[in-house]
Amino acid sequence: MRAQYAGQPFAHRCRVYYEDTDAGGVVYYVNYLKFMERARTEQLRELGFSQSTLAGEGLLFVVHSSEARYHAPARLDDELQVSAEVTELNRASLRFRQQVRRVADDALLCEGQFLVACVRADTFKPRAMPSSMRTAFAGQAGTGLSIAGE
Repeated sequence: MRAQYAGQPFAHRCRVYYEDTDAGGVVYYVNYLKFMERARTEQLRELGFSQSTLAGEGLLFVVHSSEARYHAPARLDDELQVSAEVTELNRASLRFRQQVRRVADDALLCEGQFLVACVRADTFKPRAMPSSMRTAFAGQAGTGLSIAGE
């Protein structure tokens, strides 16, 4: 089933610090994954859920799979805008499309897709997301969101 929503992708801004770069002053490739993780965490926080509270309730989110494509380098002191858009919402998982752009010129630096699973903290076995969380993600999603289990 497809649901249609008019929302914009969530966006989080961050700055490139010295610790994010290699000896040449360019962001080390794996740090883009960290920037994207932070955007997903901030999106969850904006929806009213914190990772620490969820963990205390026995629920964790783990990355099942990831794909990244690098287009241009970010450098020390660049301000970045990192988007996180849910493209698929399942009972126990979310698929995100994400982009990292340089704020100064809106250049696309990196883009990726991530499948994130909801699991029990004690066994790491799949667990259904709370319905309030699914509803919150569905309400924030953009057009073309694929919703399973409806």
